[in-house]
Amino acid sequence: MTDLLIRNARTILTMDDDRRELSNTDILISNGSIAAIGTDLTHDGDSIDASKCVVTPGLVNTHHHLYQSLTRAVPGGQDALLFGWLQTLYPIWSRFGPEEIHVSTLTGLAELALSGCTLTSDHLYLYPGGSRLDDSIAAASEIGVRFHPTRGAMSIGESAGGLPPDSLVEAEPKILEDMIRVVDAFHDASEGSMCRVGLAPCSPFSVSRDLMRDAALLARDKGVMLHTHLAENDEDIAYSEAQFGCRPGQYAEDLGWTGPDVWHAHCVKLDGQEIDLFARTRTGVAHCPCSNCRLGSGIAPVRAMRDAGVPVGLGVDGSASNDIGNLVLEARQAMLLQRVTRGADAMSAREALEIATRGGADVLGRPDCGRLAVGKRADIALWDVTGVESAGSWDPAALLLAGPTSVRDLIVEGRQVVRDGQVTTIDLPRVIERQNQLAQALAG
Repeated sequence: MTDLLIRNARTILTMDDDRRELSNTDILISNGSIAAIGTDLTHDGDSIDASKCVVTPGLVNTHHHLYQSLTRAVPGGQDALLFGWLQTLYPIWSRFGPEEIHVSTLTGLAELALSGCTLTSDHLYLYPGGSRLDDSIAAASEIGVRFHPTRGAMSIGESAGGLPPDSLVEAEPKILEDMIRVVDAFHDASEGSMCRVGLAPCSPFSVSRDLMRDAALLARDKGVMLHTHLAENDEDIAYSEAQFGCRPGQYAEDLGWTGPDVWHAHCVKLDGQEIDLFARTRTGVAHCPCSNCRLGSGIAPVRAMRDAGVPVGLGVDGSASNDIGNLVLEARQAMLLQRVTRGADAMSAREALEIATRGGADVLGRPDCGRLAVGKRADIALWDVTGVESAGSWDPAALLLAGPTSVRDLIVEGRQVVRDGQVTTIDLPRVIERQNQLAQALAG
């Protein structure tokens, strides 16, 4: 792997342990990691002029359903609440196959990369038409984004009192067998890994308590992380109380779903006791503000979570419930919503950016990512602040208040995935064309 020098960055927001902000500084990359940060660094190889840029760690996305980029703005689901939205889309998703999963994942990953994301999770919980998690992993390898896919699952269909149609659920022994297969085939626990696999039964209303418990035991045996949806809206709380006789936090704790190797998506309706539980156990949360707004779920108590010590990252959630996948806009939305509920001083632009970088990396168990420091992975976003979005800004480093919503350059593991605003690793126009063809076919 060739070395690379980022020269004379206007401002570097390191998100390191001291949260340093550096001016007119260089970053030297070697063998996929940061070799040096300083001024007047020398290097004989390739270099990037960053004199017009604010440089940040690559953003980290902690919750997504990449396959859903093929079903954006479906008319029947545009104004529905969570359960009705799912029931509208399940029949469409049941017609997917391997190509739909692969192309939609490429599309979603490209969108994330252009918004500054270098590391993303993905929650794939349905496998129609012979599709497998392998299809999305292959797409991530092509585009060159660091990937944390999770083997999701649904096992309780409508006939057994669940929400999804029976055609989209799987037998639990088959689910566990395939979880073992994908972990053994793709999980790389080493520092700098480009692919780590997690286990992710979909939600309390689509899998059994036995599968949740068995998945937790399997994950700890294999040394991988656990992920699911939790406490997303009032319907979710009511379902938990009616079916399990407890709130979601107690449900999670009883089944072994708390701890630093667990992160839950949404958590909009966590109460004070549940926040304390997550803080005490270091259980992570993927905050998805745009999706929560889109589906009318509410505003997650992120300020209270952060103050209590709950690890919090950001997630764009599925493109069908957002309906875009721009992670820097997600960070801005997170900042604004906490101000709506707690006042203008509730969350600064820098704190929201920290959640989107270092915070998300920590939630995913990746202390080698999400910060710019010697020895950390060379996952770096360069934001050109000479454009119209930043014109007149007195603090260009306050990107979430006045700054670009797409990167000029993006580096993952020392490789330039975006150059001058264009994805370098795939033929994106061709992917978009095929994505639109597939969407039209699904629409009939």
